Amino acid sequence: MSSTITITLPDGSQKAVPQGTTPLDVARSIGQRLADDAVVARVDGTLWDLTRPLEGDTTLEILTSKNEEALEVYRHSTAHLLAAAVLELYPETKLGIGPPIKDGFYYDFDRPSPFTPDDLEKIEAKMREIRDRGLPYERQLVPKAEGLAKYKELGEPMKCELIEERAGDIFSEYTLGPQFIDFCRGPHVPTTKRIKAFKLLSIAGAYWKGDEKRQQLQRIYGTAWFSQKDLDDHLHKLEEAKKRDHRLLGKQLDLISIQELAGPGLIFFHPKGALVRKLLEDWMRDQYLKRGYSIVNTPHVMREQLWATSGHLGHYVDNMYAAMELDDARYRLKPMNCPGHILIYRDRQRSYRDLPIRLGELGTVYRYERSGTLHGLFRVRGFTQDDAHIFCRPDQIEDEIVNCLEFAFDVLKTYGFDRYQAEISTWDGGASGKYVGTPDQWALAENALKVAVERVGLKASVIPDEAAFYGPKIDVKLLDALDRPWQLSTVQFDFTLPERFELEYVGEDGGKHQPLMVHRALYGSVERFFGILLEHYAGAFPIWLSPVQVVVLPIADRHAEYAKQVEAKLQAAGLRVEVDARSEKVNYKIREAQLQKIPFMLVVGDREAADGKVAVRTRKGGDLGAKLVDEVVAEIAQLVESKAVTE
Repeated sequence: MSSTITITLPDGSQKAVPQGTTPLDVARSIGQRLADDAVVARVDGTLWDLTRPLEGDTTLEILTSKNEEALEVYRHSTAHLLAAAVLELYPETKLGIGPPIKDGFYYDFDRPSPFTPDDLEKIEAKMREIRDRGLPYERQLVPKAEGLAKYKELGEPMKCELIEERAGDIFSEYTLGPQFIDFCRGPHVPTTKRIKAFKLLSIAGAYWKGDEKRQQLQRIYGTAWFSQKDLDDHLHKLEEAKKRDHRLLGKQLDLISIQELAGPGLIFFHPKGALVRKLLEDWMRDQYLKRGYSIVNTPHVMREQLWATSGHLGHYVDNMYAAMELDDARYRLKPMNCPGHILIYRDRQRSYRDLPIRLGELGTVYRYERSGTLHGLFRVRGFTQDDAHIFCRPDQIEDEIVNCLEFAFDVLKTYGFDRYQAEISTWDGGASGKYVGTPDQWALAENALKVAVERVGLKASVIPDEAAFYGPKIDVKLLDALDRPWQLSTVQFDFTLPERFELEYVGEDGGKHQPLMVHRALYGSVERFFGILLEHYAGAFPIWLSPVQVVVLPIADRHAEYAKQVEAKLQAAGLRVEVDARSEKVNYKIREAQLQKIPFMLVVGDREAADGKVAVRTRKGGDLGAKLVDEVVAEIAQLVESKAVTE
């Protein structure tokens, strides 16, 4: 056996190093700066502890704080630090799981008494104390039987359950000093001293394995970053996000509510909220007609046999509401709109000349979501999708995808989003056997997506093996005012439904052919998009979407008549206006209007009434001075007409 191994670095250079060399040794041989910055290694494409010996000839990459995967490992290590601190303070606690998540980490604990905010402070202080000890994260391999016996002796039933389910004959675990040990694949940072900036954020309930029939655990959430500045920036964004929480703003602005008597996950749109929703829906329907879509409507309840034919009953039944016995059949609330559109397509014979057929619907669907997953407008049980399905020939598919993408860009532009990302999800070439459709179908569809992206000048990352089992897709994600990505538009191929429903068209050759089918949703859902807009604009919708666009504020009772005249002119221009004629001081009324996010406040007093003017103020606190009423009406109407994002 050779006493040396050969490693290949990212630049293609090679090094011969002794057996037992670790990635950290290699980093030091390149430079102490790299060793100091190193977080984790990638060995033959697999993340690897810096202190774990290399096992043979291999490729090696040292990952530093500049790498997103390194940050994930760093957060995972911080989750272990959290668990170690909890066990030191509360040794009766039992451990669940503690993974990294977006922007942070969590750990689930089973403990007789609930954690309190004061406990979080104690735990965080203990984490810093352990961190300063410089304890190593040490990986060790354990035979399954021996490991199970050990975790049973430690009184860790959830760890035993995970080992039974996930561990092979030999599994890895990580220690952190003499007291803490955890069943874990790793990898981790070398020592606790590498963890610089972290913060515990909140406590929440969570069912073991997400199963409501299992015990409820206490989940502690935290965040961790490579620098204090990054942590501070993130905490600032979290504070801003709290102020922008759509559930809070929805109540403050009297837009929406969830009524306990009606049930969770069901949204009530109040008059102002319903008006905004109508504007969103009207814009989409107008676009349907301009872009060659036929608007359809399908029933909310349909026979169970339809859902068996579509495959939903076999693959999606857990997210469907229970069947209803009506007459001689069982019926289900629809969880999706696509089968209804398919029935319309196949209601009569189609010719190649009829295609493409674009069917669009703002259709309300109902999905059973666990109560613990519900979240305001973002995760609900009844919602309306801007759902469209395109049936076309293979020679039309590229143009149809281009049209969908251009439509998606217009959605973003219209609502003031100028930053977005795109991802193409493809299959695995058929290696796993989990995808339906032929290689030719997948090649045609994936090529159409990639060509369409190039034609519209969009940069899109390709994610292999992330497609739905029935076809590839493009997802467009917007970035909001707080740099948060939101899944918005999806363009999705479907190879299975045309086959299940035996869809056909008569080709130019007189023969029967199966059309290509594309699902397309651009808002995602009206409710979710409403929530995204509400948070992005912090409740201050663009003027064309604002429920009240102008409020007229008479200074005294004697100015109320003139205020009514101003109101009439604004209404004649199609603007949404209110008069606040309460006997309150005008500064109070201005503040109220600003809190209600009304774009324009027009103050009228003796001077304004005499001169035919109004004193103009904006919701952002700007005083634009006195202007002629007709001039102000024209300016505001133009802003509405152009769908201006800012006043």
